[in-house]
Amino acid sequence: MFQFEPGKAPITLTEAAVTRAKLLMEKSGDDKILGLRVGVKTTGCSGLSYFVEYAKEQKKFEDKVEENGVTLFIDPTAIMFIIGSEMDYKEDKMSSGFVFNNPNEISRCGCGESFSVKQ
Repeated sequence: MFQFEPGKAPITLTEAAVTRAKLLMEKSGDDKILGLRVGVKTTGCSGLSYFVEYAKEQKKFEDKVEENGVTLFIDPTAIMFIIGSEMDYKEDKMSSGFVFNNPNEISRCGCGESFSVKQ
């Protein structure tokens, strides 16, 4: 099923993700932003896609991960889908954005927008 180690953060961030998250929060100009919220939503041909948004508060039942000065809030409906994942930031000539290296993924759609996990 899902990979989980007690006492270990459910998600980690690469140096590139930390740098980009800090930059985004600084550029937002909103001093009420506490961090970023990570979650999944149902969409695409494989079933799920990740989302990242600004978080101004910690919602009920959200996990909180703090790493290298960045705070992530994990939507409680997403935790079982992202346990063990690594959040990275990639930039190339065609696109830029946060990407997730998830050991629980079993497939991705051809365009890379959605994924499915082991059940």
